[in-house]
This record gives sequence, C-alpha cells and structure tokens, in this order.
Amino acid sequence: MGSEWFRRFGPVGGQSPQAGDGTRLFCFPHAGGAASAFLALARTLAPAVDVLAVQYPGRQDRRSEEPFTDIGRLADALADEVRRTGPSPYAFFGHSMGAVLAYETARRLTDMPGPVHLFLSGRAAPGPTPNPHDQLGSDAEVLAAVRKLGGTTATVFDDPEILEMVMPTLRADYRALSSYTWTAGPALDVPFTVMVGDSDPVVTVDEASAWSRFTTARTDLRVYGGGHFYLDGSVAAVAGTVAGTLDALVPAATGSARSR
Repeated sequence: MGSEWFRRFGPVGGQSPQAGDGTRLFCFPHAGGAASAFLALARTLAPAVDVLAVQYPGRQDRRSEEPFTDIGRLADALADEVRRTGPSPYAFFGHSMGAVLAYETARRLTDMPGPVHLFLSGRAAPGPTPNPHDQLGSDAEVLAAVRKLGGTTATVFDDPEILEMVMPTLRADYRALSSYTWTAGPALDVPFTVMVGDSDPVVTVDEASAWSRFTTARTDLRVYGGGHFYLDGSVAAVAGTVAGTLDALVPAATGSARSR
C-alpha cells in the first residue's frame, strides 16, 4: 500500500518498515504535529499492531503542500485514504486535534466496515460551540498556547529557523480547530478508550470522559500521570492498553499482543 498520507516506522536498527499482519492502527497527530509523533508508540507496538501514522499536508516531507484549515475537509480526505487501504480490521488513535479527526473520520465511513475501536487522547469531547482553548487570534497566542501544553517539542520553538518552518502549519491547524463545532448526528457504534493526563492544562478528566455520549458502545477511561503530552512518558503503558484492547477485539489479527 502506497499513500502520501501514511507513514510506517521500521524497528530500531535501520530496517525498512514493513506492513504487519496485525490490526492496522491509524494514528492522528496533534495540532502542529507530524507522523513522527507516533514513532515510539509504533515501534513499541510492532509487530503485533501495524501502525500507520497520518502525515497531514504542510509538514515534514509534505512541507511544500498547503495545509488544511477546515476539520471537515481534512476528515473527508482522510476517510477517502482509509477506504483505499482495504477492508482489514483497523482502529484509530487520535491525540488532541487528532482525536477530533479520528472521530470525524470514523463518522464518514458508514459505507464500509468502520474501525473496531477509537482511542481518543488528550481532548475534551466536542460540543455545539468551539472549544475556548482553540480560540487563538495571533501567532503570539498560538505560541503561548503551545508552550503551555509543554511536551518534548515545545523548546524547538525557541529556534527562529524552526519556528518559521512550523508556524504555517500551526496557524492552519488552530484555524481549523477554532472553527470546528460538532454537527448533530447518530452516535457511533464503536467502543472508545479515552485517555488523558491527570495534569493536562486544557482537558479535565470530566471533559474527556464526556466522549462516552458519542458512542452507543462501551467507553473506557484511562488517566495517566502527566500533562497534555503524557504519552511522552507513558509509551509502554499506552502501548499495553492499545495492544490488549485490540487483541481482545480481533484476536486472530493480533494474537501476539498478549506476549508483549
């Protein structure tokens, strides 16, 4: 499968990435993020889970492309790409802005078997009005918000050259988020696992748990120690949750997950 939208990461040692036999896990990055945000998770889950990290336009090797500024249009494009990957069992993992995109992409896939599970991380459940944390009117406000979120990448914005490179995607992503509101429709019939850091500065545990209203299936809530980018310090724990969940849902496809 060749797609400009998805990246696989090979194991440590420089081997070429290969499609796995396990359940596909499409991973949707945060605002300003790229596919490489899921490098550690992908390598920890391999080979039991075949991780395809989404590469949005406008970053890294797609830097020359115009980034999307509308969540709905981006979800439309992502749904088309998922359709092209074939009918094998698959799941979505989205962090922050990526959680919104994972959910909205799943809503668009009613014409084919949908994801077997949604992992929604670091994001409050959507509502009829835009999230106030997304209402940023200037570059200075965007940068202040990004620094507030922390994470291992926050310090790179102190480098003027890197800042010039990443600001177009940050502007576009926050423009998309600032105009996003939930449109009423049927709840998904897909189990959710909602994940959040216990000291996330923009998402409370209660706000994250409200995702349960958007599915008729079961919702599990997992709270990890850390802030918005709790995943940086909890890769093994999150990978264990993902692998165990998918193993229970699709044991034939992820039979080796329990050995992890």
